[in-house]
Amino acid sequence: MVKKSWIFASLVLICGLVLLCGCTSTQNTAPSAGDEAKAKPADTEKTTLNIGYQPSDHQLAFMTAYSKGMYNESLAPLGVKEVIPYSFPTGAPEMQAMMAGDIDFAYVGAAPFVTAVATGLDAKIIGSVQTQGSSLVLRNGLNYSAPQDLKGLTIATFPAGTIQDTILKTWLKEQGIDPEKDLKIVAMGPGDAVTAIMAGKIDAAFLPSPSPVSIEEAGAGEIIVQSGEMSPDHVCCVLVASGPMIRDHPEVVEEVLQIHQQATEFNKQNPEQAAEYMAKMTSVNASTIMKSLKEWDGHWVSDPTLIEKSVSGYADEQAKLGYITANLTASDLIDTSFWKQIHP
Repeated sequence: MVKKSWIFASLVLICGLVLLCGCTSTQNTAPSAGDEAKAKPADTEKTTLNIGYQPSDHQLAFMTAYSKGMYNESLAPLGVKEVIPYSFPTGAPEMQAMMAGDIDFAYVGAAPFVTAVATGLDAKIIGSVQTQGSSLVLRNGLNYSAPQDLKGLTIATFPAGTIQDTILKTWLKEQGIDPEKDLKIVAMGPGDAVTAIMAGKIDAAFLPSPSPVSIEEAGAGEIIVQSGEMSPDHVCCVLVASGPMIRDHPEVVEEVLQIHQQATEFNKQNPEQAAEYMAKMTSVNASTIMKSLKEWDGHWVSDPTLIEKSVSGYADEQAKLGYITANLTASDLIDTSFWKQIHP
């Protein structure tokens, strides 16, 4: 569990900052590097790293790196003695924790990161993690031949402002379906959504892998649309570093990114072993994870220069959905300098 300071900070943020609605600042309120330095001296040593992640195939690079001890081996010479993982159900609470200063790095969806930056988060994307990889699952007993068949249904997905919420609502609008009037979208984390569709309390769920396969294996539903069909080649998860880490500990940031790339390449070559690592850090069976990796349309990636257009596109989409009012560009969201340092 995230430490107590995050719980207190989250309550404050819920009252003062609305990460997931349209009531956002018109400009990025994060302090500049100069203001930060005046307010708080830079740490001379960073001995512990707190890294946030979510228990899905999307962020398997972190689970592999942590399980294999890659952080200990590479970061020890830089003075980092411990890496502490914090699991979150979705990107919203993860970004609240980062804004509170409780995590230094985050594996998180690009969309909730965009929303957080629009409300003052001081952080940047330093690497891409994965593209596509979510699926729309329809409860057994319902028929589907075209998007219009979804009218009148109740669909669960991650909270407003997340990747899944943004992709689903944008796709529905493109199909001529009003997500506010023609059907009901309810916010749920993966565990609650899987339980709800199995109990027949919702008609469908749009979730990241491996949750859709878990529903299929339980005999409760069937995958009908992949996220790549909704938005081809869209970026989903990214690796984010906090502003203080970027400014005060750039050597650590560069090493964390390099570890991420190494873990990503390992997973591509060793999916069975990667599934075992994920199984040990989550409640999902390795066999289910492997099946999901065979069925999903996702791709593991690392290079942040490949996702600049897609990430800035989320800022435009979220503005259209009314989640943010800030005008954010790729340079506001992504720092490619660390990648270019590794790959000159």
